[in-house]
Amino acid sequence: MNDAVEEGVPLPAGQPGERSPLVSVVVPAHNEEAVIATGLSRLLAGTEPGEFDVVVVANACSDGTAEAAGRAGVRVLETPVAGKANALRLGDEACRTFPRVYLDADVELGAASVRALVAAAGRPGVLACAPVPVCDLDGVGWMARRLHRVHDQLIAPFRALAGAGVYVLTEQGHGRVFPMPDVISDDGWVHGAFAPHERVVVPEAGSLVRPARTVAAHLRRRVRVRMGNRQLAALGRTAAEGRLRLGSLGALVAGRKVSPLDAGCYLAVLLMDRTLTRVRTLRGGQVRWGTDTGSRSGPGG
Repeated sequence: MNDAVEEGVPLPAGQPGERSPLVSVVVPAHNEEAVIATGLSRLLAGTEPGEFDVVVVANACSDGTAEAAGRAGVRVLETPVAGKANALRLGDEACRTFPRVYLDADVELGAASVRALVAAAGRPGVLACAPVPVCDLDGVGWMARRLHRVHDQLIAPFRALAGAGVYVLTEQGHGRVFPMPDVISDDGWVHGAFAPHERVVVPEAGSLVRPARTVAAHLRRRVRVRMGNRQLAALGRTAAEGRLRLGSLGALVAGRKVSPLDAGCYLAVLLMDRTLTRVRTLRGGQVRWGTDTGSRSGPGG
């Protein structure tokens, strides 16, 4: 079924006799024709008809994202308004059940992982959860690989709901997050809405994340993350990432988890990252959500 509708027009309810879905899944997508079909295919593989209530929100797309998603047999909303937060709000309003999975269009999540997340969301006291992200380093340059190796180990203790490209909200947790404001870092906003004991990382669930393939693409992402964190701080939300301490980096080197060359590359790019963010801030620059082609292959990659 492909219910392509304009913003503000409600989607039809489920058909009579249709099974009650186990979970709703919202996929915001801006010009994701190159990856949306693959992601939806993996998500739905092995599911029963109607088991997952999937809503793709194609926002301000100039490619065939909506058509590709429709061919996968999911519900599709189209809106001319760009922006991930707006797309998440629209998709959320169309959901049929709880818990709800919010999935980046360029991140792959299998049905078994979704079921594990749903089970975790049903535990007493859990209001939100996320899978363990696994980086697909295929096509990533040698220096970018070094950056990811260091960065992932530094932020792993703080990541929780951020950085996996997926988070799940229970009905109670949903009330802490929505209606979502127009923030750059939606996962940071979600992470900051919960105390540590209310959010869990589910080791039985994994998401396939494609990091930046080049140093330039990595820098663009990091500038966006820093500006997003500053925005969250202004809104009273603590960012998911801990503040980098040189002692933490030194401990990784001392423990032989990364090499001195890895650490040196990371520090050099970190300096560029902070400088670019400062320059962007002084110039009053805005960072908006859109398709990050730095991790893409295929059309538009």
